[in-house]
Amino acid sequence: MVNSTQVSYFALVAYFDTGVFKYFYFMIVMSLYILTVCANVLLIVVICMNRSLHEPMYLFSVCSLFVNELYGSTGLFPLLLVQILSKVHTISASFCFLQIFCVHCYGSVQYFTLAVMSYDRYLAICYPLQYNTRMTSSKVAILTVFVWLYSVLTTVVIMSLSVPLQLCGNTIQKVYCDNYSIVKLACSDTTVNNIYGIVYMFTVIFALLILILYTYIKILKVCFSGSKQTRQKAVSTCTPHLASLLNFSFGAFFEIVQSRFNMSSLPIMLRIFLSLYWLTCQPLFTPVLYGLNMSKIRIICKSLAFGKMM
Repeated sequence: MVNSTQVSYFALVAYFDTGVFKYFYFMIVMSLYILTVCANVLLIVVICMNRSLHEPMYLFSVCSLFVNELYGSTGLFPLLLVQILSKVHTISASFCFLQIFCVHCYGSVQYFTLAVMSYDRYLAICYPLQYNTRMTSSKVAILTVFVWLYSVLTTVVIMSLSVPLQLCGNTIQKVYCDNYSIVKLACSDTTVNNIYGIVYMFTVIFALLILILYTYIKILKVCFSGSKQTRQKAVSTCTPHLASLLNFSFGAFFEIVQSRFNMSSLPIMLRIFLSLYWLTCQPLFTPVLYGLNMSKIRIICKSLAFGKMM
């Protein structure tokens, strides 16, 4: 048995020889990364530079979402690009654990932020007259700071439990590092890791899921009992958030299934796509969705495109 701190590298065995097509895949991934960075940076700049968007939902929640997607995609894409062109698909132990930290922190911040935004939408639709007093800038700022700090602390706990594990190998059956792959390599006791994972799932993941379901049940009740104008406002307000939430949830679900169960019967390209979906498509999908569906952002982006500063 070898302690994980003594493992110098991990082998990412999900990569396969694509021959000359590796340059084609490299260009696709590079283009996706550039589009992701440009889309998120553009909307962050638009929100920060225009006073009409200095509202709690835009300035903290939406902006936090875009910053997190930049962070999460940067934790994956550079390594992915290097590995596509490399003949030897290995990663040093230190970089592997760094990537695990980035990936888990990204997922936690994303889920928490979407939960906060669902509460924001609930107040805006169910209590429109009290919205400005209930959802103040200071309150949203505190929630945003809490989301990031809590996500970082819980990820640090995960890392502190995984790094000391004694490993019986260094082969990861994926194209990037994740915590569960390290735990599966352990030949020492992982009871504490499993207990922490179960406690985290029930106290955080399910709690936030209940909060999100509760807010949308209340929103639906208001829509069914309200006027046509109320329903239209609810649809325009909730569509970007709901679409982003569903897209992230499906992507995370695919990743969990891919990690926990034997999916060898599926084609390798499909397995790779399912494991990467939540880290590649979500960071591009969300800014495009918000840019197209939120009228204030769409109007300002159009004016910037035509050289008219707001």
